[in-house]
Amino acid sequence: MAEKLQDIAVTINGTLQRRRVPPDLLLLDWLQEDLGLTGTKFGCGIGECRACTVAVQWTATGPPEPVLACSIPAIALDGHAVTTVEGLAGPTGLSALQEAFLTAFAFQCGYCTPGFLMAAHILLARLRAAPIKFDQIDAAIDAACGAHICRCTGYTGYRMAIRWAVIDELGRLP
Repeated sequence: MAEKLQDIAVTINGTLQRRRVPPDLLLLDWLQEDLGLTGTKFGCGIGECRACTVAVQWTATGPPEPVLACSIPAIALDGHAVTTVEGLAGPTGLSALQEAFLTAFAFQCGYCTPGFLMAAHILLARLRAAPIKFDQIDAAIDAACGAHICRCTGYTGYRMAIRWAVIDELGRLP
């Protein structure tokens, strides 16, 4: 018997995507194979490495939250908004966060970079909603990115880039 397809409508990087998908189609596979968004990476396939992290807004006004695209069916995102690493850049170029990663040369092979970028993007969104003191920056970075795995051990560069971006962001907050 053929698998029943389900209609979903998900906003991906600001664009509404309407599709009929199988109920077991993973978000990661939908992003890469159907939508051509290959920035989100498949690492371990069990949600441990976090290379597949995307940002999901469960409500229109809610904060983005990290979601592991290798572990969630696309149908679970019906009616919600997803930002992938491709959605971080603006119309005039890279985001300040992406620029910080380049300036710090925060990556080696770069495979885990999208996951770190998305975790840092979510952290910055949280800080806009609830700024912290400068002496809390390192703990906030650890909480947001501590579970991410870099096989090349590039943690120092990632941490430095994220710290620069957070300090820059905090300096612009009221």
